[in-house]
Amino acid sequence: MSDQRDEPKGSVFDALRDRRRVVSSDMSGSIPRGLRLATAYSWRILIIAGAIALAIWLIIQLKLLVIPLLVAILITALVWPVFTFMLRHKVPRWLAIVITLLGTFAIVGGLVSLVVWQISREWPSVQARTSEGIAGFRRYLIDGPLHLTSPQINDYLQQIGQFAQQQIDLLWSGALAIGTTVGHTVTGGVLAFFILICVLADGAGIWRWTLKLFPRAARPAADGSGRAGWLTVVRYARTQLLVATIDAIGIGLGAFLLGVPLAIPVAVLVFLGAFVPIVGAVVTGTLAVFLALVYNGPWTALWMLIVVLGVQQLEGHILQPILMGSAVKVHPLAVVLVVAGGAMIAGIPGALFAVPLAAFVNVVAVSLSTRSWEHGGAPPPSGDLIWNQVPRPRRKRT
Repeated sequence: MSDQRDEPKGSVFDALRDRRRVVSSDMSGSIPRGLRLATAYSWRILIIAGAIALAIWLIIQLKLLVIPLLVAILITALVWPVFTFMLRHKVPRWLAIVITLLGTFAIVGGLVSLVVWQISREWPSVQARTSEGIAGFRRYLIDGPLHLTSPQINDYLQQIGQFAQQQIDLLWSGALAIGTTVGHTVTGGVLAFFILICVLADGAGIWRWTLKLFPRAARPAADGSGRAGWLTVVRYARTQLLVATIDAIGIGLGAFLLGVPLAIPVAVLVFLGAFVPIVGAVVTGTLAVFLALVYNGPWTALWMLIVVLGVQQLEGHILQPILMGSAVKVHPLAVVLVVAGGAMIAGIPGALFAVPLAAFVNVVAVSLSTRSWEHGGAPPPSGDLIWNQVPRPRRKRT
């Protein structure tokens, strides 16, 4: 029998690592293995959920900084192909920045001018026809098969109006709304513009400084996975820009040919809404159906609905596969859930940034797990990716 006094005491951590010194209760052996696994997973999930909740809380507190930053990053991703094209063709960086910014402002200003012009031209007629359409609909409800009374109709309309107002208020007052005042909105716009200029002027330097926040051993992994994520966001933005343009042209042209008023504002609204995948273009397209219903009647509204649904089917089944080649795409259910979750947490900004943020996080995670950053390549197009914009070769049929 050895003398216990001769054993080295060591530190507390040595004692924890030495299983011979661990005192276990008699109950440990009787706990089912499934319960032990469930407990191990549970406390880890709780820690992850706590970290996510803390991150969301910090973002909410810094919303006036986070939203302009995300807006600037998304705009940078949209203009990045044109900007890098000019740099590759030996255009000076300062001149490329000027051309990019002026071109962006020219496009946005032109769209706003067209919208204001058509609204100022057709709004009085739309108001008059809308009033006539609502009056005719009320007469149908009273004299038609429903035989409703005026108080009942007023009560129903009031309930519908209250419900719609509640939903609009909920959407606009999301946790990450840009601001509650005009001053906040203007400040956010100026800040987003300044961040955009800085990213275009010295994006590489900003990224090198960001990498210094990581431990030295983790910097290569952070650099490679971050670049893969950024490439995915750029391709996502490029694809969504083209899809949004096609959606806007299709629905706007359909509204114009059917004689629906405010075709240009509807097209611009569809263009902006299409940046929320699947959901945005459908929701904004309903405005054209509503205008057709109150201005042109039910048959024109039916044809307008067919146009909206046809454009969406064209996008989902033909345009998206052609534009992305044989890329792996996120399932529509995942898009809807991500967009809905983002809207519930952060309102309109959350719905806008949900999908690109999910794409970035997913590609970074897969790049780290597969260690594809070691050879500088993109993550493999496997089933682990819920969103991947990198084309892959088609499988040959045997």
